[in-house]
Amino acid sequence: MKKVAIVVTTYKRNGLLKKLLESIKTEKPWKVVLVDNDPEGGAESLALPFKKEMEEKGIQVSYLRQKENTGGAGGFYAGVKFAYKLGAEWFWLMDDDVVVLPGALEKLSKWEKTSPMVQGSRLNSDGTPFYWQYRFIVPLAVPNPFAAKDCRPFKFANTCCFEGVLVKRSLVRRIGFPDPRFFIYWDDTTYGYLASKFCRPIVVPDLILQRTRSISNLKLKGNRRLNSTSDLNRYYIMRNRGFMMRYLSLFGDFDPLLFGLGTFFTFLKELVRVAVLDRRLKALPPLAKGWVDSRKIMKNGSWRPAREEQKEDLEER
Repeated sequence: MKKVAIVVTTYKRNGLLKKLLESIKTEKPWKVVLVDNDPEGGAESLALPFKKEMEEKGIQVSYLRQKENTGGAGGFYAGVKFAYKLGAEWFWLMDDDVVVLPGALEKLSKWEKTSPMVQGSRLNSDGTPFYWQYRFIVPLAVPNPFAAKDCRPFKFANTCCFEGVLVKRSLVRRIGFPDPRFFIYWDDTTYGYLASKFCRPIVVPDLILQRTRSISNLKLKGNRRLNSTSDLNRYYIMRNRGFMMRYLSLFGDFDPLLFGLGTFFTFLKELVRVAVLDRRLKALPPLAKGWVDSRKIMKNGSWRPAREEQKEDLEER
């Protein structure tokens, strides 16, 4: 696999980032792009020694400090755009709260001719298999909670997760860089949905990452878990459905009734999460505000897909 750029987004989690950077040392990517969403450059103390060590092995490392916290969506937008301009052929995206398992890149390389978007499998922080809902129920705009957990030899997906997805340059050229307006949540889901309109993304059984951040959760049937979340996440879970509606409309997939039903299901799920895991009445206002703000996005007549604003950066020279 030629010219693989690992794109990492971090924000004030140096303890977790240190573990990730150590694990990356076992791999042989073409380049590593580290996007620090901390305007004060909190990750620079880790980035500089890592850069020196990797460049001694012939692997270039670029450290990008953002002027403001742009969230995971903004971080991946900046990182993929930067690597794209450098000439990367593949983009391997990951957050700072995972570690790369030995030989992961080699495992992924065998799938490069199968699909331009490949999602490997992961482990939870306790070493148990991580269950990921790789099928997206498009009319409802919600993940399919009944997607089979066994993905051997591989399964077709219509979504992705920026926790380890591998994306080919030719696909990025067609769908654009990640949309930074999402800030966090649903950005990768929507990116995978866009990809599915031009190719057949796949999820493979090869274990490539392990999560390192322990999250309070409620264990459900099998490997399924309902994780606790923050008020910030709650807000964007609801608000960003406005952006999802806009993207669904581009391809004639928006049905007001079914999408509204999906929004209600999403809100109900968050209420359950609050009642069972977080147990804080103050967690409810962010949900309501997010829902109200999503309606504003839906009614914004000047909205355009991100790719239209990225055309010049996506042109091949």
